[in-house]
Amino acid sequence: MTDSSVAPPDRSRPGASGIASRATVDAFLVRAREATDRALERALDEVLPGVPRALGEAVRYAVLGSGKRFRPALVLAGYEAAGGRSGAIADLAAAVEIVHAYSLVHDDLPCMDNDDLRRGRPTLHRAFDVRRATEAGFAMVPVAAAAVARGARLLSLPPEAERDVELLLFRAAGAGGMIGGQVLDLVAPGRAPSREAMTAVDERKTGALIAASVEIGAVAAGAPPATRAAYRAYGEEVGLAFQIADDVLDVTATSEQLGKTPGKDAKLGKPTFPQLLGVEGAAREAERLAERAVAHLEAARVSSPLLAALARFVVARRS
Repeated sequence: MTDSSVAPPDRSRPGASGIASRATVDAFLVRAREATDRALERALDEVLPGVPRALGEAVRYAVLGSGKRFRPALVLAGYEAAGGRSGAIADLAAAVEIVHAYSLVHDDLPCMDNDDLRRGRPTLHRAFDVRRATEAGFAMVPVAAAAVARGARLLSLPPEAERDVELLLFRAAGAGGMIGGQVLDLVAPGRAPSREAMTAVDERKTGALIAASVEIGAVAAGAPPATRAAYRAYGEEVGLAFQIADDVLDVTATSEQLGKTPGKDAKLGKPTFPQLLGVEGAAREAERLAERAVAHLEAARVSSPLLAALARFVVARRS
């Protein structure tokens, strides 16, 4: 049964580049966030009773904080575009969000970016302490694995599909993805900006999980390998566009708009696309990548005005 809180795909117009209005996108993001938040509660209620109370409180703080839930929304949008109909997809989307939240916890630590504000409130190590934040980040990985198992069970995924989802999620989080990107990010300050180096960081630290999110949705819906490749290519372009847009907002937006500290990259001496291309040039590059993302879907004859609109939303957002 399809969860009524997840908007169905818009199939009223042919081609991936068909128009989904901004109101449609906003409504979908709200519904996707609500469905994901309920699934996050289910995942935590299932796992956290078995862990020490202090650790469980920290995990809940990190996972249930407000956020765009953009990566889970891509799971849902990819699933629906590939023909999926079950509301249980939200449990796989929750697994992606838990991994993302874990990465934010560790990214904010004093040994990393040393940030005080995340999603409009104190970072986990400020609200609790560094040790508990570090432990909570690690503890969130098995919580995500449990959410994958729950979602696969509710979706009645065959074993090979569940295995593919696990591989996509945890490879995106590993040395070839977020962790590898964080390592590159730590050695970047003070170096002259280069497109190749910045792309390598952004594709891993941000793009890998975004690309995995879309493909996870497609896998869960039973998409064939050739179509899965188009979803992944779409996600890779969107992931890089997302990070470049974030870098632009880091220069142009306020802490109230962002929910985190602006100007952080400049303060840490990190090279960014706005530094290399200028703010307007970086914004144009993000727009170009969004259009390339849509072109991948069109080439594979994937009809999803919603995915097309989400790619464009990434570069038009103001927070």
